[in-house]
Amino acid sequence: MKRCTTVLFGTVTAIALLMSTSPAAGAATGEVVVYTAEIVPLDVYEHPRGCYAIPVGAHVLTNRTNLPVLVYGTPGCFGFPVLTVEENWGSHVPPAAASFSV
Repeated sequence: MKRCTTVLFGTVTAIALLMSTSPAAGAATGEVVVYTAEIVPLDVYEHPRGCYAIPVGAHVLTNRTNLPVLVYGTPGCFGFPVLTVEENWGSHVPPAAASFSV
C-alpha cells in the first residue's frame, strides 16, 4: 500500500510540473509577418492566438509559427477560410482577405 501511494504521488507531481511549464493551449510559437508596401512598416504578430484583422492593402503574409494560419475573406474570421498558409511558408494575400487566425 505504501509503494502504491508513493508511485501515485510521484505521478501526480510529474503531471503538475509538466502542466505548469507547458505553453498556453492554442497559442502559436513564433510570429506572423504581414508586408503591405515599401513605405509602411511590417505588421508583426508575435505568438498569435485568435483572430486578427489583415491590414488594408496587405500584400504578403509570412507564417513563421508552428501552426497553420487560416486567411478569411470576412472580418472576424467568420465563414470558411479562403487560404491556408502552412508553418514556415508565406503567401500573397488575396485582395478579398480581411482577417486571419492561428
